[in-house]
Amino acid sequence: MLRIAVQAKGRLHEETMKMLEESSIRIETSKRLLLIQSPNFPVEILFLRDDDIPQAVATGIADVGIVGENEYVEKGEDAAIVKRLDFSKCRLSLAIPKEADYQGLQWFEGKKIATSYPKILQDFLNKNGIKAEIHVITGSVEIAPGIGLSDCIFDIVSSGSTLVSNNLKEVEVVMKSEALMIGNKQLSAEKKAILDELLFRFDSYKNAEGKKYIILNIPNDKIEAVCKLLPGMKSPTITPLVEKGWSSLHSVIEEKTFWDIISQLKAIGAEGILVVPIEKMIL
Repeated sequence: MLRIAVQAKGRLHEETMKMLEESSIRIETSKRLLLIQSPNFPVEILFLRDDDIPQAVATGIADVGIVGENEYVEKGEDAAIVKRLDFSKCRLSLAIPKEADYQGLQWFEGKKIATSYPKILQDFLNKNGIKAEIHVITGSVEIAPGIGLSDCIFDIVSSGSTLVSNNLKEVEVVMKSEALMIGNKQLSAEKKAILDELLFRFDSYKNAEGKKYIILNIPNDKIEAVCKLLPGMKSPTITPLVEKGWSSLHSVIEEKTFWDIISQLKAIGAEGILVVPIEKMIL
């Protein structure tokens, strides 16, 4: 049985639970339970505060954990990065009052900075030779300048809308963050085998994300032109049709380029274009 530490609530929790569900791992959640076993896969989920996950994994309370890179770096626990999961992306940034005249990092000299990430901030200040007072706050860091607790803040930024609503502007990105899977360094062979299967399922789900399966009919003399648009995973699959001079072509395209490619395919002469969602993709 592999024990996975997962954030108890928030955006990272929601995206992690979705990934488990898409990987066909059933978790029957309950607000009353902090430890839940899957009925169809040898894992159990331990729900924790995000800042407790690195220590839980390092000390063996959990075998692996899914946590933001910001918390992993801040805590500095002895746990290994198993995989970058490519979701819950954000950044840790310095932000100052909107009306302030910012000319560079020296603006922070002697200032009071509110943050929930004092270690990352102190390392950044030391690296740049800046002396400032760090005021540690847990939660609602963005209100600190407005109520006179600090001159500026160092906090997580996603869209930036929270900064705008608090009359702040982002001036320096200190680090970028995403969801990580971290692991205890003393996993048994049995638990490593379960983890490998889990990661295989995660990869199959992530590989399919943002992609569409496309099927179309095309005159044989246009196949080469279509292949240049639709390279697929290796190359498109081509099957002759009953109607002479025509073939059916199958490939995978990125959803973000979907409409541009469809327009080009129609211009080349493609007909009967069928687009299908991809649930899993194994490379």
